Amino acid sequence: MIIVKRPSVAILVANLPAEKDRRVIRECLSLEAAGFDVTVIAPRGDRSLRILPGSDRTRLRPYPIVVYGSGVLSFALEFLWSFAWITIRLLGEILRGRAQAVQVCNPPDIYFPLALLVRALGRPWVFDHHDLSPEVYISRGGEPNPLVSRLLVLFEKLTLRTATAVFATNESFRENAVRRGVVPAKVTVVRNGPALAEIAASADPRPDGPLTVVYLGVFGPQDNVEGAVLAAAELVVRRGRTGWRMILAGDGETAAGLRELAADRGLTDVVEFTGWLTGPEVDALLRRADVALQPDLPTRMNQLSTMAKTVEYLGRGVPVVAADLIETHATVGGAGLYVPNGTPAEFAEAIGTLLDDPALRARMREIGRQRFRDFLSWEHQAAEYVAVWQRLLRPGPAPRVPGQRRPSSPARVDAP
Repeated sequence: MIIVKRPSVAILVANLPAEKDRRVIRECLSLEAAGFDVTVIAPRGDRSLRILPGSDRTRLRPYPIVVYGSGVLSFALEFLWSFAWITIRLLGEILRGRAQAVQVCNPPDIYFPLALLVRALGRPWVFDHHDLSPEVYISRGGEPNPLVSRLLVLFEKLTLRTATAVFATNESFRENAVRRGVVPAKVTVVRNGPALAEIAASADPRPDGPLTVVYLGVFGPQDNVEGAVLAAAELVVRRGRTGWRMILAGDGETAAGLRELAADRGLTDVVEFTGWLTGPEVDALLRRADVALQPDLPTRMNQLSTMAKTVEYLGRGVPVVAADLIETHATVGGAGLYVPNGTPAEFAEAIGTLLDDPALRARMREIGRQRFRDFLSWEHQAAEYVAVWQRLLRPGPAPRVPGQRRPSSPARVDAP
């Protein structure tokens, strides 16, 4: 009896436990369905997990996190700690014969020395470009250190150039990679977003109750969730406290300050904080939402980034209010209302326009759903993603794009 060994891919993640990174979950399920073995090396989350939730055989090889970054020095220590543990775990997988190829996900952009090692062994090294690290650093506020900025640009360039292939989350990321010296043929656009199968099929009418404005995602300094809270304060002035509410779903380092801001502004009766939600909870929330808010300001990072939350909105047909950003407009199209500067007053006015116009919301809902079905859903992205791995590892049979199973574990819902 001949046993055919499946090709194996090791995926490296430094900033999230594997079970909370929804893009990585989708990538793993797609590879698994196409006949690959997958191991994910990531920070430890749920200690009881050995297999990725929702998968059949994707192994988790977690490492402990004892250093958490908040400033430049502590971030550097955190990343060095992760680098050391990821190196140990990856070498173990290579020795076990379970890493015929490697995918690294950023941030941070510090794993190019491992890329040189893996490629010297004749194995593909693929960079999955989640964030523009130099722009993220600048966007976090304060006066950026020029030396740190230049170092981050250098690290990004080395990370891109040492990769066998690059996955970019949109066309702007692709252009950035080419500008950093990557051959265009090596860059494949694989966007963020849920699969059709993750979205519950239901024709149930919208439940009775107040109109709902939703923000879904990370609460970080660069995410401007404060703008959502202040927009709620503007809405109270414009339309009172009845007939609508705002739900802020997610968590992050600014969460405590945002709750305090909402209390100080007397908004606790109209603004609700839910914390992180599971995949099914995200689906249930967005299916009853009337307006979705993307409060990101027009910084360079946001101009070039596609927000995962926005594709989640479109998958359920929720009209989007956002600043007029390059990649947001390319993603949302006619399913959104755009404001020039992203001030709370502008957001409140656009939200109010949609709350007052059910016919406009209905038109945008259909546009959003169509854009998702025809272009943005993970099924479209998985075909491109798996095709790259088929080319790199040549396992034989043509790839099968999976009918994506629903990620069942608590999941972080946003990554630009």
